Amino acid sequence: MVPLGWEWGVIGLILATAISLYANALIARLHEFGGTRHIRYRDLAGFIYGSKAYSLTWTLQYVNLFMINVGYIILAGSALKAAYVLFRDDDGMKLPYFIGIAGLVCAMFAICIPHLSALGIWLGFSTVLSLVYIVIAFVLSVKDGIKSPPRDYSIPGTPTSKIFTTIGASANLVFAYNTGMLPEIQATIKQPVVKNMMKALYFQFTVGVLPLYMVTFGGYWAYGSSTPTYLMAGVNGPVWAKAMANIAAFLQSVIALHIFASPMYEYLDTKHGIKGSALAFRNLSFRIMVRGGYLAINTFVSAVLPFLGDFMSLTGAISTFPLTFILANHMYLVTQKNKLTSIQKLWHWINICFFAILSAAATIAALRLIAVDSKTYHPFADV
Repeated sequence: MVPLGWEWGVIGLILATAISLYANALIARLHEFGGTRHIRYRDLAGFIYGSKAYSLTWTLQYVNLFMINVGYIILAGSALKAAYVLFRDDDGMKLPYFIGIAGLVCAMFAICIPHLSALGIWLGFSTVLSLVYIVIAFVLSVKDGIKSPPRDYSIPGTPTSKIFTTIGASANLVFAYNTGMLPEIQATIKQPVVKNMMKALYFQFTVGVLPLYMVTFGGYWAYGSSTPTYLMAGVNGPVWAKAMANIAAFLQSVIALHIFASPMYEYLDTKHGIKGSALAFRNLSFRIMVRGGYLAINTFVSAVLPFLGDFMSLTGAISTFPLTFILANHMYLVTQKNKLTSIQKLWHWINICFFAILSAAATIAALRLIAVDSKTYHPFADV
């Protein structure tokens, strides 16, 4: 909202909701294309295009999931720091330290949960934790907004910087709604798979987005152009409420990261023949070394460049746009070409070209944002 303002921020969020629903629906309808269930995104692309597309899609998906994991570790570290300064604002602990702690907790959780289906009740906890954060953040923000003088809602920066931040914000918008792993999620749904997935998508992009809208619009209304990247870092209110929201954000980030890291875990487990009991010495030691090492790399990158908003922009630009919008439209065009009218084919080609141009522009904008922030802040910055 900060780089877009009220008008374009609201329009952008609603448009991002609609186009994300549309693009994900295209992918969902291809789940059983050719009479085969495609339980991985790369499997679907490989079935349609061949082995090269399989490798390219896996690379894009890996980059997308890696960057999402980096974002979650930064978020978890930011939440821990916000909780810490409620009780000891002495500068004794910097953000990189909290990011390191968050990475360690994420690694411990990944070792204890052997596969995605083992999350079970943790998904319920994740939902509750998300709602705790959203309700507290919204209520405290609104209270601040009622008591505050008129806010400045103008878009900050020079005319040139506004152009880049606006383009980067478009990548943030699509990043907020998309995972790049819809077939993997769809693989866990009972028959009829496509019908049930469509129900889930319609629910998520109508009722499911309301809490997102609530905390986004409430926070921006309360603080205007000075709204912090991590909202709870700027709110006022009872210490117990802010501590509860920050701890909820931290724990939810740990659970959510495991979901987005699961495709990589599954790939490594399959490649190295990890089967049988999760507590078997070989399997347990493999998870400790491989998953621990993978998350150590994620944590190091998070600590070196802890710019959450910039990473959201870059992730959306280089992976979410291609995976969710360009590839989805082209796959649907290729597989359904004999059933589509000329107008429908033209529509999909317009989508492909538009999002390709937007992806390139957003990548340049995101890299510029990271370069600017890297000059302002040093590596391992305490932002």
